[in-house]
Amino acid sequence: MNVFILCTGRCGSMTFIEACKQITNYSCGHESREHLLGADRLNYPKNHIEADNRLSWLLGRLEAAYGDHAFYVHLKRDDTDTACSYTKRYERGIIRAYREDILFGSSPDYDPMAVCLDFCQTINANIAAFLKDKTQTMPFSFEYAKRDFAEFWNRIGAKGDLERALAAWDITYNASKPEQRVFPSRSDAPFFLKFRRKMKRMLHEFPTFIRNV
Repeated sequence: MNVFILCTGRCGSMTFIEACKQITNYSCGHESREHLLGADRLNYPKNHIEADNRLSWLLGRLEAAYGDHAFYVHLKRDDTDTACSYTKRYERGIIRAYREDILFGSSPDYDPMAVCLDFCQTINANIAAFLKDKTQTMPFSFEYAKRDFAEFWNRIGAKGDLERALAAWDITYNASKPEQRVFPSRSDAPFFLKFRRKMKRMLHEFPTFIRNV
């Protein structure tokens, strides 16, 4: 049986896989096939546990490849805490792609926290909709990780060292570094960010300017 950990990211998915490394009857991976195209992207080994927040954008393909023949975990962390973590990575990665490409034409002056909360709510809604008709699912709360991981262990028939697996949740993996900052105001931003924001604002307002000429 294949197991998929679906989540927003910044909610303990790497720790989840570190804990799963103590399971002897499943392989496991964290974003292990994110770079692949076509059928290879979702061609996971049998009896494999995969955590990859990008799967929330591939749910149609996940349905076609695995449907109701897999076990799905919806890993969630408090939205505010998750969004706060994403603000520390606001200028890179998936949150930058969301605010610049998914929210195409959005105002560069949007509050970073509001954008990150919008991202979390969108991803969790996508996952919830996907899981509505699945028969093998489990909600998993980051705030009660040890309790829920013990239940997860039993639900999938895991074998191995549960005590060491639970101990993995006492370690912080992939934490955002303190020096990573967002630049919510023009006065705090480096020149290149000020320039980029100004250009984006001009492009955003240009259609209105043309209509009013």
